[in-house]
Formats: sequence, C-alpha cells, structure tokens
Amino acid sequence: MVDSIEINRVNIRDLLSIDLNVMMNNPDDMDFMPRVHMDGRNFSITSATTGVKMCEIELDDEQNEAAQRDRQVELRVKFQVKGMHGRLNKIHPIIADGKAKKLATANWKSIQPIQFN
Repeated sequence: MVDSIEINRVNIRDLLSIDLNVMMNNPDDMDFMPRVHMDGRNFSITSATTGVKMCEIELDDEQNEAAQRDRQVELRVKFQVKGMHGRLNKIHPIIADGKAKKLATANWKSIQPIQFN
C-alpha cells in the first residue's frame, strides 16, 4: 500500500511531466495504481483501488494549457520503501569492497490519461 506521494517537479517536455516520490509501506507491496484528475487548475492523483486522493497541486497557466491540449500526463515515479530508504546518518561499510552502499531505488515512467471534472 502507498504510504505517501510527494510531487517534486512539474515541467513541460513533449507532454506535461510530473516527477513523484512514492513511499511504499513494505518492499513486497505492488499496489500502486494512480489515476490522474483535473478539476479546473487543480491536478490530483488518486488511488484506483481505494479512490483516496493522494496528492494535489495547482498548475500555472502554461502547465494547465499543456494538460488541456494533450489530455495526458507523463508520470516519472521514484519508489522508496518506508524504513529502508532515507538519509544515512551512520555509514556501515561493506567489508567486501570497503564502501558504504545505499539501497537501490526503483524508477518508473508511465503516460496516464487525464480525467477532467
């Protein structure tokens, strides 16, 4: 299950592109099915399984125009797991190579249709 979603950046490439940080509850969880909605200038992402609104942001004029024109958005998602990812306060080196390692993060890119209200 998704714990939280944070919108990092909104920009325009070929489509409206939104960078997200998605914090999952555990590493075996695969329940991330976003649905994208626009209500006026407010852009929101909801869960398809529960229908709960996860995050919302207000778009500026240029971003709103791109969303209205293309009627789809590119989501660039960086997945992290609660308790596994975050800032390293104390570095524990791996003896085999003598360096501290961070856990890998999964990245995902998808084009989603926008549902207008």
